[in-house]
Amino acid sequence: MEKKNGKEFQRKMQTRHIVMLSLGGVIGTGLFLSSGYTIQQAGPFGTILSYLIGALVVYLVMLCLGELSVHMPETGAFHSFAAKYIGPGTGYTVAWLYWLTWTVALGSEFTAAGMLMQRWFPSINVWIWSAFFAILIFIFNVLSVKFFAEAEFWFSSIKVIAIVIFIILGVAAMVGFLPMSHSNPAPYFSNFVKAGLFPNGAFAIFMTMLAVNFAFSGTELIGIAAGETANPEKTIPKAISTTLWRLIIFFVGTIVVLSALLPMNDAGVLESPFVAVLERIGVPYSADIMNFVILTAILSAANSGLYASSRMLWSLANKKTISPIFAKMTKQGVPINGVIFSMLGGVLALFSSIVAPDTVYIVLVSISGLAVVVVWMSISASQFLFRRQFLKEGNSIENLVYRTPLYPLVPIVSFVLCLASCIGIAFDPTQRIALYCGIPFILLCYGSYYLTQNQKKRDANYVQENQPN
Repeated sequence: MEKKNGKEFQRKMQTRHIVMLSLGGVIGTGLFLSSGYTIQQAGPFGTILSYLIGALVVYLVMLCLGELSVHMPETGAFHSFAAKYIGPGTGYTVAWLYWLTWTVALGSEFTAAGMLMQRWFPSINVWIWSAFFAILIFIFNVLSVKFFAEAEFWFSSIKVIAIVIFIILGVAAMVGFLPMSHSNPAPYFSNFVKAGLFPNGAFAIFMTMLAVNFAFSGTELIGIAAGETANPEKTIPKAISTTLWRLIIFFVGTIVVLSALLPMNDAGVLESPFVAVLERIGVPYSADIMNFVILTAILSAANSGLYASSRMLWSLANKKTISPIFAKMTKQGVPINGVIFSMLGGVLALFSSIVAPDTVYIVLVSISGLAVVVVWMSISASQFLFRRQFLKEGNSIENLVYRTPLYPLVPIVSFVLCLASCIGIAFDPTQRIALYCGIPFILLCYGSYYLTQNQKKRDANYVQENQPN
């Protein structure tokens, strides 16, 4: 167990917690609200293809993360791997990129949750609800890791059950088992091929790949939770395989149903394509049901996000690259100052989305969008370098409890596919800002790391030279 200041992380998370934590980070507004836009851009067939390619990228990255996390199960894992196998400056930069990703997400999730409550309580201000949910998520995170994991399990369960029911009802309506409202005939797959396989050209798939990669971000939470997992050598590989096939079923199954029951041009302009489909099937109170499901999805993602960002700060402090106050732990094994600072970051992101949505907030969102793919690249590169060093030190491949298959093909292919989606951003005028903001931020992180480390060395040398003999 990882210790700091006499306190330690508690290995309380089971496989069900880890799987739901990962799903909780992934299944959010991206699936419930943005999926219609993706269908409109790439067409039904193109969208399914891009989600399958996205799932492949995630799976390859997870195979790399599995070997590293099982061999070295520590909290804030992939920042530590990058620091050890690529370079300390890269580890430091990856940690801050990932921290920023989730902190910005916190801000947007609390705003979205407040806006959803307006449907039922139009007279109460959005910010009151946002503050209420922020306090609730904060409490879940500071009580204990077991309480956090249990809350996340139930949050995620609600949206997983909702997606399963949605897919079952949708398939039943597609084939005519459930009658459509207004006596419309069962559509089967007619909407799929109405506009052709690639209505906006095959390149549209490449453009949506970026959005798909961001939609799948959160699966890497499995690696962050490794230090708080019971029996990581069994739990993590199991969580990786189950998370992946569930993601494919949920994402691809959902897109098939949405595409079959909604004409392509209607999908992108709707607030939530889920509500439109349920209304066409004739499900009563469908808008209220989906409002509740999306609310739990958002709170679940916020819960995962606060967990992830606080563990990143703890890990940086544990490596002595930022102030040791962030390594302070409660008796329950919670890095309390990391949780508080991350929540403050989320609140500042929330304010920037209200006060400066066109300047500060758009910069933050752009950096965090690019950050996920950069983090995945660091995981692939870390595994490639780790295995090479592991064998060079005279170890046998048999000594690894969990092995990334087809080495070195898997880390190389996953790195190249992630890099391709970063390059793709340059061709999309709406997403190009991610490069304009993201690259300077990465350079700033590297610069600050080397400046602070050089200053520490100078201070240490000065103390040594001026010590009385």
